[in-house]
Amino acid sequence: MGKKINYWLLKTEPSEWSWDDQAANGGVSKWDGVKNKQAQKHMKSMKMGDLCFFYHSGAKSRRVVGVVEVSREWYEEDGGAVDVKAVGEMKAAVGLAEMKKELKGAENFSLFRQPRLSVMPVEKGVWERVCEMGGGFGGDE
Repeated sequence: MGKKINYWLLKTEPSEWSWDDQAANGGVSKWDGVKNKQAQKHMKSMKMGDLCFFYHSGAKSRRVVGVVEVSREWYEEDGGAVDVKAVGEMKAAVGLAEMKKELKGAENFSLFRQPRLSVMPVEKGVWERVCEMGGGFGGDE
């Protein structure tokens, strides 16, 4: 029986850490600097192999641009972190406005309810719909 994969969304300002930064150097990075206790709780729940949307936040961005995989679970360093590895860039970025319009029945999606939260769970149905909207991502064959 296969391991259950959970889905997450990780937000970052592209001026601080962008998809291009993530994809460079083998695509592996430490995801740290998260101070919010609820976001940290979500990070502590992440397991190896879980998939995360890489979301550019900020006034000009606000879109899912890629997918990363948890490659190291929560560890105590610099206030706590997980490691993530780039899986692939979205074939077409999926904007927040488009998600709000197209994700009918997803009013409880944390991105809509708690827009300032930097790490949040994503329900499987929402994950699948956003991937469909973006035409998939590199590595999702």
